[in-house]
Amino acid sequence: MPHEVHAVVAAKRGAPVELRTIVVPDPGPGEVLVAVQACGVCHTDLHYRDGAISEEFPFLLGHEAAGVIESVGPGVTDLAPGDYVVLAWRAPCGSCRSCRRGRPWYCFDSRNATQPMTLLDGTPLAPALGIGAFAEKTLVAAGQAVKVDPSARPEAAGLIGCGVMAGYGAAVHTGGVGSGDTVAVIGCGGVGNAAIAGASIAGARRVIAVDIDDRKLDGATRFCATHTVNSRGTDPIEAVRGLTGGHGADVVIDAVGRPETYRQAFYMRDLAGTLVQVGVPDPDMRIELPLIDLFSRGGALKSSWYGDCLPSRDFPVLIDRYLSGRLDLGGFVTETIALDEVESAFDKMRDGRVLRSVVVL
Repeated sequence: MPHEVHAVVAAKRGAPVELRTIVVPDPGPGEVLVAVQACGVCHTDLHYRDGAISEEFPFLLGHEAAGVIESVGPGVTDLAPGDYVVLAWRAPCGSCRSCRRGRPWYCFDSRNATQPMTLLDGTPLAPALGIGAFAEKTLVAAGQAVKVDPSARPEAAGLIGCGVMAGYGAAVHTGGVGSGDTVAVIGCGGVGNAAIAGASIAGARRVIAVDIDDRKLDGATRFCATHTVNSRGTDPIEAVRGLTGGHGADVVIDAVGRPETYRQAFYMRDLAGTLVQVGVPDPDMRIELPLIDLFSRGGALKSSWYGDCLPSRDFPVLIDRYLSGRLDLGGFVTETIALDEVESAFDKMRDGRVLRSVVVL
């Protein structure tokens, strides 16, 4: 029997989100129904609301979620009602060319639920990143639900479903930070701080946080930044070189995604160093660099998609590190809110007043 639940819907481009009643079907083959317990408010949700990702309105927003399996569809054998899960927006198919080459973290045909969730009048909803978890219940592909230790608080656990995993993985997986490396991270929001934490856990001896806001820089030290640079009044390239013996950092992570921060990251690297872009740029942004510098500085320029993670492998590991006190997931939670407060959370996000607002149901 279909379920009528409350959910946050972006009805049209740039308009305030609405709390609506939606219809969520029972799970079909390969699908699971999840009772959502908590869901973080991510910049990606704001991008959907503003039409910066696609024009497939109306959107069902929310994707950084933890909850409990309520029911499973035919053919689902590795999940059962009552399982505590974090939702992932990548569920490797196992058969695309990337999966066949043993790189499922790049899966080009990630699985989502096939049945639509709808408004009461039958209008199909486009779930953000294939999840749609600003809702009391949501329907996802079974592969999107990853079992984790149920002792993890849902408002903290859900954050590894997107922002924390993206930043942590940018350092650990994409950037390959290792013991003794020097690392610089530009942008100390949720993703940047997760990259700082990941670099520290991976063994970096120096982790330099770069931002234009002293409040964010102070917060970055909570996640084990060893040095901070306010780039509003200081040349960050020279500052990072000064903190690394005049050489530059081994790995630089751009968690902002703007041409000026990318250029800073490019020249902030040591020779043969690695630049990782994890901040999402606007579609109309462009970058221009001298080709001779691309050649002569060497190294690697990488984009990090979801921290190049494999959710089934990485989510339980991050939860274990949280429970052991090595990863401060609770430190990312600025406030907990109700479903009808998502629009005000977007305002706080724009103003840089929060790392994460988290909807708790």
